[in-house]
Amino acid sequence: MIEFKVSGDYIPLIQLLKAAHLVQTGGEAQIVVNEGEVLYNGRVDYRKRLKVKPGDTVEFRGETIRII
Repeated sequence: MIEFKVSGDYIPLIQLLKAAHLVQTGGEAQIVVNEGEVLYNGRVDYRKRLKVKPGDTVEFRGETIRII
């Protein structure tokens, strides 16, 4: 599990995937979100601009990111 500290109220989902080094580019992040490969709090979510906040979890390709 990756614990990711947000320096503000939230981080957009695509930026989180890049910052956690799970994708190489923002374009790649958009593709995996569009294809339903990302789980947000246990459910598939297709929103690229989703605001991920402390307490949320994001799952992608076997990795779980907990936002703190």
